[in-house]
Amino acid sequence: MARVKQFACLMIAAVLGVLGCTPIGAAELGVGSKRPAGRQVAEPQYTRIVTDDFRRNITVRYPPRRIVSLAPAATSMLVAAGASRQLVGTIEYSGQPGSEKELAKIGTPDAIDMERLIALRPDVVIVWPDGNNPAQIATIERLGIPVYRQEAVTLDGIASSLRRLGRLTGTSAAADLEASTLETKLAALRQGYANETHTPTVLLEVWDRPLYTVGGKELMSDALRVCGARNVFADLPERAPAIGIEAVLARDPDMIIAAAPPGRGASWLAQWQRFPSLRAVQTGRLLAFEDQRLSALGPGVIDATAVMCRKIGALTGRTKLN
Repeated sequence: MARVKQFACLMIAAVLGVLGCTPIGAAELGVGSKRPAGRQVAEPQYTRIVTDDFRRNITVRYPPRRIVSLAPAATSMLVAAGASRQLVGTIEYSGQPGSEKELAKIGTPDAIDMERLIALRPDVVIVWPDGNNPAQIATIERLGIPVYRQEAVTLDGIASSLRRLGRLTGTSAAADLEASTLETKLAALRQGYANETHTPTVLLEVWDRPLYTVGGKELMSDALRVCGARNVFADLPERAPAIGIEAVLARDPDMIIAAAPPGRGASWLAQWQRFPSLRAVQTGRLLAFEDQRLSALGPGVIDATAVMCRKIGALTGRTKLN
């Protein structure tokens, strides 16, 4: 299991007081004095304290010109925030969009090539705490590289996370605009399904063997709530708990949604036909949902939620299918 504009550097000095930046080496650079003709003077750099999604304050070069992302969601969020030109490296993962093909690849989410990471000279590294290797995150921090932890656990949190990334990267204008667009979409979805009188229970199957679902604190569970449905395992505290067939039979969901990799959903659902006593099987409310944006945890999850809401509505006979 398992988201392109930057402020001109000259604007930093103009808004230094507003942004709270701290100049580095201003005296050595002779800021405000005459520079000898023909002598090359290093460009002044600034740092800024920013807050990540886990309320941790980190000090970064501002704006960071070399960003490495170690998670697919963080990469798509950076692109949405208008910071794609600052990305210099990412990881390999299934379904990687063409826009990332030219970026340097430095490993997988749980196994980063540290030498390649260091060679990229990142100003900041964006990590996903639940998906990246904790020991490697600690190593990056010991190397003195700023680490920004990014993760949205609710649909509302996506816009907030996007705005924070905009403040990190110096692209707040683009990030805030995209965040407002996402908030508008989400508000329309909530309104469309707010007055539903029946809330179907749903098993959201995210893997088949062994059988995995999502708990109530996972973003996909929140997506079900927006659609006027309820995760039948919402009481479980784990993000992605393993469950048994007996537990599914006992809870007897109204619907089963196979949030599967492309081409796998139908086979996952076919396995449930062995249990004709299940309400979802009896009513034929079995849905293969292979839109990978739903599990990607980036800004595209809101559009994927809209698609899922329509499909749930079609299966349950609802008239409001936004």
